[in-house]
Amino acid sequence: MWELVKAGGWPMLPLLLLGVLALAIVLERFWSLRRNEVLPPGLGEEVRNWAARGKLDASHIASLRANSPLGALLAAALEARNRPREQIRERIEDTGRHLVHRMGRFLNALGTIASAGPLLGLLGTVIGMIQMFLGILDHGVGDVNQLAGGIGKALVCTATGMVVAIPALMFHRYFRGRIDGYVIEMEQEASALLDSLDGRPAVMAAAKGVAAQKPAATAKA
Repeated sequence: MWELVKAGGWPMLPLLLLGVLALAIVLERFWSLRRNEVLPPGLGEEVRNWAARGKLDASHIASLRANSPLGALLAAALEARNRPREQIRERIEDTGRHLVHRMGRFLNALGTIASAGPLLGLLGTVIGMIQMFLGILDHGVGDVNQLAGGIGKALVCTATGMVVAIPALMFHRYFRGRIDGYVIEMEQEASALLDSLDGRPAVMAAAKGVAAQKPAATAKA
């Protein structure tokens, strides 16, 4: 193995570093995007029960926000519960964008590794081929077997770039798909909470009061 690394030349060093970085990102994302961490089971139903029983004090909402990404989304809806439904939905969408960005942390770096790996490997191969042909120019072809071995060594960088890039690309797509699935389920839980809030008389009265104040303010203007 070490002989192959030496044969690839200096481009092998950044390729190996990219491989280690990609592995670290994959392990970190697997840990951070566990389902129980993003969508704790039963949390949506528990929050809807809170809303039904009126347990919506600041401490409950603060603990909910720190619980998980789903908890942060539901907490945003509860903070705006006395506003009209459209304003609550806007708050949920704003919070959702921040949560998606947080869940997609390091994925841009992983995608960059997937794109840069083959190019860096190709660069190493081109450099190796240039060095080999310069040697032929100075000393002649010599042994054909040695020439074939030199070409094989030059291709080590290309193979290493592929080995780094292919898993990085696969895991990048996989994590993007997992996040998209989480977002859909979080939207469903938020919609269920909105329906639950719409059924509470106090919330409905507050929303109607805000809606009634707008025409009055317009008339005065």
